[in-house]
Amino acid sequence: MNHVKTGLLLAGLTVLLVLLGRALGGMNGMLIAFALALVMNVGSYWFSDRIVLSMYHAQPITPGEAPELYRMVQRLCERANLPMPALYVIPDPTPNAFATGRNPSHSAVAVNEGLLRILDSAEVEGVVAHELAHIKNRDTLISTIAATFAGAITMIANMAQWAAMFGGFGGRDDDDGVNPIALLAMAIVAPIAAMVLQLAISRSREYLADRTGAEICGRPLALAGALRKLEMAAEARPMRAEPATAHMFIVNPLRGQAFASLFSTHPPMAERIARLQALAQEMGGR
Repeated sequence: MNHVKTGLLLAGLTVLLVLLGRALGGMNGMLIAFALALVMNVGSYWFSDRIVLSMYHAQPITPGEAPELYRMVQRLCERANLPMPALYVIPDPTPNAFATGRNPSHSAVAVNEGLLRILDSAEVEGVVAHELAHIKNRDTLISTIAATFAGAITMIANMAQWAAMFGGFGGRDDDDGVNPIALLAMAIVAPIAAMVLQLAISRSREYLADRTGAEICGRPLALAGALRKLEMAAEARPMRAEPATAHMFIVNPLRGQAFASLFSTHPPMAERIARLQALAQEMGGR
């Protein structure tokens, strides 16, 4: 199913890029956008994880630098029957985390410095298990590709807005030229459409990752407690994150912004916690 979702997502985002290119530069713009989309389809599969990690200045950590964290992840990977992912720390005080990579053999888990400071060991284990669940469920490829394409569409849409103010490139309004009204419409609609595509894949995968992660670590209540703390921290101090990558994090890093809340890529936190509490009852109250 995730392979189907990935294909549909790539197709949808490719169409958005091509239409935006058409509005921005006529037929030539459409051809350039199509070529760009082909390059991104290949590049996002192989390199999108590196792009996202570098975007947040994530630093790789070794077993010698964080022995307890490494032992914890190794133990969870054994339970989940997963290979050991690369571990990264993001130099940001707002607690959060995400997983990335094209498959379980080429995966990474990144945690913010703030997360390691405010959570106890059981809660950190719950968060890491949640991220390993994304890897196990093969969510990481589709979420990272979505981030790459959404970022590109937003960037080109910003260019289109400026072009529309000056009548488009060339200022023509014929079959091969640029219609400034259509250009402005695409500049507004394209980022929203990209965000809607992200919404379509993100909310259900968070519920599934919560459940799978709780089963991996065996402590649904520890994950629920971690989510509650992360939510409160995000409300008090939203992370400086790119909207295109917000869906990758365990909690929405853009909380406190009205537009981001309206188009939240995450399900309601109260519902996530309630589901984990119900799962804890099924597992004996842990």
